[in-house]
Amino acid sequence: MPPESPPLSSLPDIRVEPLPYEARLDARPLAQVDLVVIHCTELPDLATAREYGERVLYEPRADGGGGTGNSGHFYVDRDGSVHCWVGTDRVAHHVRGCNERSVGIELVNTGRYPDWLDSRRQAMDEPYTEAQIAALVALLRRLAEELPSLRFIAGHEDLDTAMVEASDHPARQVHRKRDPGPRFPWSRVLESTTLERLQPASDPV
Repeated sequence: MPPESPPLSSLPDIRVEPLPYEARLDARPLAQVDLVVIHCTELPDLATAREYGERVLYEPRADGGGGTGNSGHFYVDRDGSVHCWVGTDRVAHHVRGCNERSVGIELVNTGRYPDWLDSRRQAMDEPYTEAQIAALVALLRRLAEELPSLRFIAGHEDLDTAMVEASDHPARQVHRKRDPGPRFPWSRVLESTTLERLQPASDPV
């Protein structure tokens, strides 16, 4: 029998940098995780993403929970460096309705920043770097080894399809979430992993 793979925290190419509130996020068994959700930060750089991730948006609860914010588990910078801000054994807040079952991976990319909901600025023109995609593929393969029930992959836009009022014109509607967006190379990523793309039309979530 081959030796067990080392935990993610021991890998030299993954920088483990826990968010200040990580220990207050709900714990979960790894067997519960069957989905990876791909995001882009829609922010200019990793430092800004960290600032947003550290913001406490949910009030502390009497049971010791709360006092947390929104973030993914992993962040992949433009240079291909991988940063783990929340362990996979914790529930991070990154996608409506699927947090308990999923791992969130955020790719640093400007997206629609800084006018996310302006109907005149909905293009997502920044391409993902070769280093980012190579690092993402390697991370996906590693997660497939680490998480026994992992089966699906989805984009944030696949799972959160809500339309909201545009910031520039109340009569116009825009997508609340569009990431990872049209520049994400889905074909290449799917060819490089055993995970199956999950979409609401075929698999209710």
